[in-house]
Amino acid sequence: MATERQALERMAQLTEEINRHNYNYYTLDNPVVSDKEYDALYDELVRLETESGVVLPDSPTQRVGGEVLKGFEPHRHRARLWSLDKAQDTDDLLAWRARVDKAVADYNAKNPDTPLPPPSYVVELKFDGLTLNLTYEDGRLVQAATRGNGVIGEAILPQVKTIRSVPLTIPFDGIIEVQGEGIMNLSVLEAYNRTAAEPLKNARNAAAGALRNLNPRTTAERKLNAFFYNVGYADGVSFENHAEMVTFLKENRFRVNPHVRYFERIEDVEAELKLIADRRPSLDYLIDGAVIKLTDMRTREALGYTDKFPRWAVAYKFEAEETTTVLQSVGWEVGRTGKITPVARVEAVELAGVTVQNCTLNNIGDIERKNLKHALGTRVYIRRSNDVIPEILGKADDEPGGEIVFPAECPACGTLLEQRGAHLFCNNKLDCKPQTVGRITHFASRDAMDIDTFSIMTAEQLYNSCEVRDPADLYDLTYESLIGLERFGEKKARKLLEAIDKSKGRELASFLFALGIPNTGKATTRMLADHYGSLDAIMGASAEELQGLPDVGGIVAESIVSFFADAAVQESIRRMREAGVKAEGEQPIEVRTDSVFSGKTVVLTGTLSVLSRDEAAKKLEALGAKVAGSVSKKTDYVIAGESAGSKLTKARDLGVTVIEEEAEFIRLLGE
Repeated sequence: MATERQALERMAQLTEEINRHNYNYYTLDNPVVSDKEYDALYDELVRLETESGVVLPDSPTQRVGGEVLKGFEPHRHRARLWSLDKAQDTDDLLAWRARVDKAVADYNAKNPDTPLPPPSYVVELKFDGLTLNLTYEDGRLVQAATRGNGVIGEAILPQVKTIRSVPLTIPFDGIIEVQGEGIMNLSVLEAYNRTAAEPLKNARNAAAGALRNLNPRTTAERKLNAFFYNVGYADGVSFENHAEMVTFLKENRFRVNPHVRYFERIEDVEAELKLIADRRPSLDYLIDGAVIKLTDMRTREALGYTDKFPRWAVAYKFEAEETTTVLQSVGWEVGRTGKITPVARVEAVELAGVTVQNCTLNNIGDIERKNLKHALGTRVYIRRSNDVIPEILGKADDEPGGEIVFPAECPACGTLLEQRGAHLFCNNKLDCKPQTVGRITHFASRDAMDIDTFSIMTAEQLYNSCEVRDPADLYDLTYESLIGLERFGEKKARKLLEAIDKSKGRELASFLFALGIPNTGKATTRMLADHYGSLDAIMGASAEELQGLPDVGGIVAESIVSFFADAAVQESIRRMREAGVKAEGEQPIEVRTDSVFSGKTVVLTGTLSVLSRDEAAKKLEALGAKVAGSVSKKTDYVIAGESAGSKLTKARDLGVTVIEEEAEFIRLLGE
């Protein structure tokens, strides 16, 4: 008996400890133990449950999903879940504000002794997933339901228990209903689709489909998330304002989205809506707008509801980032590495404020995975994010269409293509025009040799008229060879030659990046330059030696060795050196320790106008700063230029110091 009691006590202890780790990991994004330590605790709990035949009510093992359900039971909510009136533009928003002002004024005229305060606002994100209504009694999650018609929804407790950011128990002992949104993060969707037999079409449908799936194990496989934003029913607690309610949610371990902003003026609300719209593409989850609410709870109660909507809130809708259109045709583009990329032509459609006609399909594996092989002429889902060419997500209907025929030969040079994994490649590196033009354009780009005024049109013109077939050919160009070209006057010709001559002094890291070594980016080439200090040492390094360096695996090491073993590459480098290209490692600099940045971790994001990102990074390193690529709680400063995206958002959410004025940044650099 003592053994059974000890087992139950240990199970309770493990349950509490694992749930605490889940809260730190899934809700706070702040893990405090390693995966190995967590797995050991979890495995011990599973073993004890198996041996005892007992599973505690809040055991984390319930989150893997149970038996297949026979159907959904109806659930009547304790408090109605309301829809929101919509504002499509600023005029609609101001009209809502006018109605609020009038209602408050009318109330105050009738109740002069207890007037309502002037309206103030809270702005939250409007998530695009599935609304959840969770019921807690005496600190335990006893029911979860969909919104349904607002009065009666479908009970989905087994499915919701699989969401690890949903607390199974909370410190509050009364009865409450908490509303939130079940979502699938876009990064999770992408990872899921890479191995899924049937890829999911979009994150919203993926979340809704998982939560309304009768098999909770399927729900668990989707690795859903949730954000919570409202207490709809409360017995034992009340709030004076919205901020108090948000604090209550956080204190009871609910995951609250960090983007909650408070304003006194409607003009500031308008500005915030624009900021959210600009940041929307950088978010890792779908939103279709923002919600504006009055903050004062007494005002909410006084204004009340229409038949459909609360008068004290409005949803501001953004342009759709996802829609359907007809897939008309598929073309094939050749990149600088010889990779063949399918580009879809679709029926023109408005999406996120722009007219879309071209979409990416990534590769032939992507086409097959998304069941698009026979989709020509059918409707497809498309999504625009991160301000790049929109992506086709999948078919919008089950109707068969015309076949997308994969090319056997390079569309540019006719060379037989080779399939490597999910990609097709043209191996004709020397005589395939798009590859050559792409390599030369990359070589001249800002982060590479930084040849000012150079563009892909310049590369094509030099290819066609000056027989530029290799980056080394750029250093053989003369004034006479350029002055006769179309759109090349004396000034433009001299400016290009001066920029080419200036590029000869670029340091080793930039030269390595300019060469376009397969499977290497800026971070790797910088590391190689810092470690070896000379081009000859890098060219002579073995694969085994390279694999001993940070973040260099077998594939990268072999790519570097194979690249420099190529006779054509060796000849190109010889010619460039002969022409005066130095490609030398940077001289060690004396690092200062008296700067505001000394010993600090700094992240650069966005576009700087006075300094390039590389220049800024070098100056920071000279001041003793560590320049990092991502924002975390360990980041001390974020330097944000124009068009800063997700890194700026995360910095604000984490409370990291942000410097947005470039003049202030330069002043702090001591220049």
